[in-house]
Amino acid sequence: VLGGGFAAAIKVGFGSLVEHENALAQTEAVLKSTGGAAGVTAAEITGMADELEKLTGVDDVAIQSGENLLLTFTNIQNKVGEGNNVFDQATQTMLDMSVALGQDMKSSAIQVGKALNDPIKGITALTRVGVSFTDAQKAQIKALVEAGDVMGAQKIILAELNKEFGGSAKAAGETFAGRLNILKARLEEVAEKVAGRLIPVFELLVSWVEKNWPQIEAVVTGVMDGIKTV
Repeated sequence: VLGGGFAAAIKVGFGSLVEHENALAQTEAVLKSTGGAAGVTAAEITGMADELEKLTGVDDVAIQSGENLLLTFTNIQNKVGEGNNVFDQATQTMLDMSVALGQDMKSSAIQVGKALNDPIKGITALTRVGVSFTDAQKAQIKALVEAGDVMGAQKIILAELNKEFGGSAKAAGETFAGRLNILKARLEEVAEKVAGRLIPVFELLVSWVEKNWPQIEAVVTGVMDGIKTV
């Protein structure tokens, strides 16, 4: 039983490692292709996803996949100054929208991304999911963009989204189901660390098999031929 449990944990750990490596590879690729326009590093992206998972119970790989999409909207950036961490705020908003609307992270990332990347045109997409802006807000957003203050327009949009969806993900994490998801995430993290320590052993095993494959194949073929004869 213990052996079976350990094997299951290792399987989960390796699966989690693969998912995280794929997400990280995509993060690094997007950061490179966009020239790091967002003002964040791959480590910061991963760290943010991990922290949000522990707070909300939402899978960190799903969060990071959403962040990777947000990175493609190059006007969404973190800049120096209080309240100027627009990318970080966009990530939290994307997560809150997904939980509140019951939609996947990709949809929320695209909706938030379009709205913040091109505030004048982008807010139209948000109206389709029930987000409404007053005529005064629309006029202010347009004026700010035309004056070159895109971040100012972005902050108005983020404030409205936060008013409608803010805290949704955290609230979900405080439910019984959310707490179970958080516990599951922590257990997977432990399994992933164990699996990570075993990777050198498996790499040696794979190398040995590759090196000795002709002999292994000959033995297997001989055994199968013997079984066939019997």
